[in-house]
Amino acid sequence: MTKITQLSQLDLTASYSYADYLTWQLNEAVELIKGKIQLMSPAPNVKHQGISWRFNGLLFNYFNNKVCNAFSAPFDVRLYDRSKSLLANKEVTTVVQPDICVICDSSKLDEQGCNGAPDWIIEILSKGNSKKEVKTKHMLYAESGVKEYWLVFPYEEVINQFVLNDDTGQYQLTNSYAGDDMAAPYLFPDLEIDLAALFKDS
Repeated sequence: MTKITQLSQLDLTASYSYADYLTWQLNEAVELIKGKIQLMSPAPNVKHQGISWRFNGLLFNYFNNKVCNAFSAPFDVRLYDRSKSLLANKEVTTVVQPDICVICDSSKLDEQGCNGAPDWIIEILSKGNSKKEVKTKHMLYAESGVKEYWLVFPYEEVINQFVLNDDTGQYQLTNSYAGDDMAAPYLFPDLEIDLAALFKDS
């Protein structure tokens, strides 16, 4: 088998599985969206990284000694329709690397990352994120059953909070936090996040 070390060795119009993805040794960071290769944005800038670092500190303190675990990118999350049980790598055609995710079901965790939908995903937008990418992930996360999804806008200093409606399978915009607001996850209402501190020096 030919070792895949360059993106040019792959057919960007072809469909691949997570089993294929695991064999690649690329310098570029990629995700798989329903079998199609998607290049990720360039390395996050200082603003993005600062917000991510502060989020990670808050979540570490909150989830320490609790059942749920928080992870930050790079961390593979394999997604598929929530009506399906855990899939084998060769059956999975979507793998993403959210900026931050929280997983409460330890059976979804293995050496490779998360097999199935996290409970909570936080995506921090970079200037390289396209509207198409944002829309695609919004749909993917709802389809796979991610219960709560936060979209963070670093330059506007805004967080949009989406909660999955189990009846419709669609996200509802529950809150839009800004300014000096205290944000709280729907799933973890006692976790208070001070936006002024989160966006400090960003």
